[in-house]
Amino acid sequence: MVRRFWDWWRRHPALVDAAFLTPVALLSTTQAGLITDSRPHPVVAPLYVLLSAGSLLPMVWRRRWPRATFAVVALVSLAQWCLHVDLIPANIAVLVGLYTVTASCPPRWGMSALAVAQLGAVMEVAQLWTGGWKDMRDPLLMFAGTNFGIWLLAVHMRTRREYLRSVEDRAARLERERENELRTARAGERARIAREMHDVVAHNVSVIVVQADGAAYALDADPARARQALAAISETGRTALGEMRRLLGVLREDDDVSAYAPQPGLADLGDLVDQVREAGLPVSVEVVGERPALPEGRQLTVYRIVQEALTNTLKHGGPRASADVRLDYRPGEVRVEVRDDGRGAAAADDGRGHGLHGMRERVGVYGGEVRAGPRAGGGFEVVARVPTGAAAALSGGEAR
Repeated sequence: MVRRFWDWWRRHPALVDAAFLTPVALLSTTQAGLITDSRPHPVVAPLYVLLSAGSLLPMVWRRRWPRATFAVVALVSLAQWCLHVDLIPANIAVLVGLYTVTASCPPRWGMSALAVAQLGAVMEVAQLWTGGWKDMRDPLLMFAGTNFGIWLLAVHMRTRREYLRSVEDRAARLERERENELRTARAGERARIAREMHDVVAHNVSVIVVQADGAAYALDADPARARQALAAISETGRTALGEMRRLLGVLREDDDVSAYAPQPGLADLGDLVDQVREAGLPVSVEVVGERPALPEGRQLTVYRIVQEALTNTLKHGGPRASADVRLDYRPGEVRVEVRDDGRGAAAADDGRGHGLHGMRERVGVYGGEVRAGPRAGGGFEVVARVPTGAAAALSGGEAR
């Protein structure tokens, strides 16, 4: 109920002001019927009504045109003073206009309105009180103090409104910044999921293709080898489906993402190498140093580097290629080297791969670097450095 009334108030300010001025108008009308010639400065009823209307009617538009309204009221008051008409109830419009100008206009206009009101107070006191300074002091202080009090109240309201407006603007700005951050986070998450999908699909589909070609070749000559290849295809397909379900589960708000398998890490490199070997690519693994306790993010990065490099060898290395994987655990970093003796620079490139780009993005998160390209003696190599100490912390790698 209060909320609806407030909304109506803001939509119809002129009607609200007219309703507030109605008691003053009624009092002025009643007072007009009591006008007699016994007053110090006699005035006829029509002039009284005209002065009251000239002071009160402009107040209906005071919110829309505050300075013009106050100017009209001040001119009507000046005319009243020139006609030697005493104070009337409608003169309260001067105080209302002073408040409106000060509360809704720049400070210089409020000061000007206060100066006009104070000048009017001095003129009124000088006209009505013809005695000495002692007789004029009290009414002058009363009128001037009233004007100054109204001005202070209006300054307080203007300051409060400006503060509330600044708070609202700040809240709106923070909301926009929050939406921008959410959009940025969503874009980053989509990019991460795209990299994960590329790694999963590219690797597993490459293994499946190689195994299927091997099974088709050995189907008649070596049925047992063909069955082994088909079993490897089945297992690789199930693994790919499991990882794809885990990734797609991130996009479903109602799914329990924790039910899916965890991200692969260094402990899963053995299974990855075995899978590649079953696909027909000979792989040797060399580990130098003691494996440290790495966060899951860095373990996943190392895993994806090895996976992507071996997948590229499967796709482009040729039928008799082999690969060497070397993990060098050094103080403050992990160095990953994957080399093969395949076709290297002679391998065809369809231009649609994103593996190396995604690899660089992963390593760049931790402040590392990746170098990939053909080897001088033939083949292809991928060399990556993944910081694990202070250098990685400075890059903000643990933020996610």
